[in-house]
Amino acid sequence: MINLTNNKRNKVRLLTSAVLLALCSAPALASGFHTQNGGTTGGQGGQVVKATTGTQIHEALCSRASSDTPIIIQVEGTINHGNTSKVSGDSCNTADDKIELKDVSNVTLIGVGGGALFDELGIHIRSSSNIIIRNVHVRNVKKSGSPTSNGGDAIGMEKDVHNIWVDHVTLEASGGEKDGYDALFDMKNNTKYVTLSYSILKNSGRGGLVGSSDSDDANGPVTFHHNYYLNINSRTPLLRHATAHSYNNYYNGLISSGMNPRIGGKIKAENNYVKDSKDPLGTFYTNDMGYWDVSGNIWDNITWSSDASKSHPAGPNPTSTTSISIPYSYTADDASCIPSIVLATAGANKGLAVSDGSCGTTSGGSDDNGSDDNGSDDTGSGSDSGSDNSGNDNSGDTSGTNLALSASADGSSKADSNTSYGKAIDGDTSTYWSPKGTTGRLSVKKLNTTISTVKIVELPGTEGTITSWKVVNHDTGDTLASGSSAPGVISFSPVSLGKVDFEVVSAADTPKIAEFEVYQ
Repeated sequence: MINLTNNKRNKVRLLTSAVLLALCSAPALASGFHTQNGGTTGGQGGQVVKATTGTQIHEALCSRASSDTPIIIQVEGTINHGNTSKVSGDSCNTADDKIELKDVSNVTLIGVGGGALFDELGIHIRSSSNIIIRNVHVRNVKKSGSPTSNGGDAIGMEKDVHNIWVDHVTLEASGGEKDGYDALFDMKNNTKYVTLSYSILKNSGRGGLVGSSDSDDANGPVTFHHNYYLNINSRTPLLRHATAHSYNNYYNGLISSGMNPRIGGKIKAENNYVKDSKDPLGTFYTNDMGYWDVSGNIWDNITWSSDASKSHPAGPNPTSTTSISIPYSYTADDASCIPSIVLATAGANKGLAVSDGSCGTTSGGSDDNGSDDNGSDDTGSGSDSGSDNSGNDNSGDTSGTNLALSASADGSSKADSNTSYGKAIDGDTSTYWSPKGTTGRLSVKKLNTTISTVKIVELPGTEGTITSWKVVNHDTGDTLASGSSAPGVISFSPVSLGKVDFEVVSAADTPKIAEFEVYQ
């Protein structure tokens, strides 16, 4: 790692391409429209720069020889308004209130180490091409209120944009337009050849659109695969004129509508799992019809509206109204596997794990580069789990007595009558505890001994639901271990206590903990 010391780059570090290539070797099974039109390689072959502030990201772009000089920007830490400012230069065009990828090409932006959180700060792509964004978390970007950023879009693309791959990102809001938010993933004004893969989009009024108005007819094609849409009101996506391929996504809790092709827009929807949703496919809010090519989907507990003016749902028994040919190769998992695969792989800080194409998962490789290389030889993340304080390293000793079996349990809340605290310490992995929501606390008490290891067993079939957690000494409030990947065996320095807490900080769905084991 080389340190730059001139005024704008004194905290930016570089790796040579030779070192980088030695570190990267794992395939990532990338597929999507981003592999077409010459492919999407991002900053492959360029210098690798480490950035811990938004200003450093802009500085990295502005320090290049030209606006198309390849660069890989590794991001770690929290990026926000307080550490993001405009930087000027011949090879960039940046702004104060967003991460600005404008008038640039051949760029990879990838989260590493403990993770990259863009807090209330959106990522804007304009008049740019060959861009890869991977392993980052963007939350609560507002268009009204304070602070505002990027028109309220978590990631927004507009005006002559092409060949974009967004992969393993978490995009979230805390409400809809009335709460100050817009969309999570928008494409407009001649945005083409885009793929969104292995990502989480949640808690937003709007998932995203392709085409911002009825006259915006030069966008797409776009691919959505292995994404998790949770608690989204509509637009998964809203599709005007363009063609989209949506496969192996998990839609859970779509409130008003989902995939919405209109005005000649076409979507190939195959092998998706759709659960507890209303009108997940059709043409809505207009009588200018779109079209769909459907196969292999599972519709689980779906409410379908009756056909009416400006409301044309595809169900209750969706059948194809067009046929769409896909030009790239891909392998679709069976829809029945999708909830477990997507919960284990989608989102930031999941090690860039991916489906193996046979209802299983595989590692995504190292996180030093993140380039696609046209769908082969991808070099994603996986070396940094984001955990600390020893975390879930599977090195703890669980060969002794599970002390929880003779202890008691309590917690913050219970989801319903089918779940209880005691079911998490009964030695039976078919019973479980769930909180009322996606966060909560489960505790084992009356221990009164020294412990050094706990083991969290998620209910079979829900592994990977928990995405961030802490183990806490309830007696003192001290954090013993924490992590931002799926829990398992968690070891820490020996500590004498009476009660130990497992806190679910974030989860992709309602957690289901089958067993909370405790060992000396």
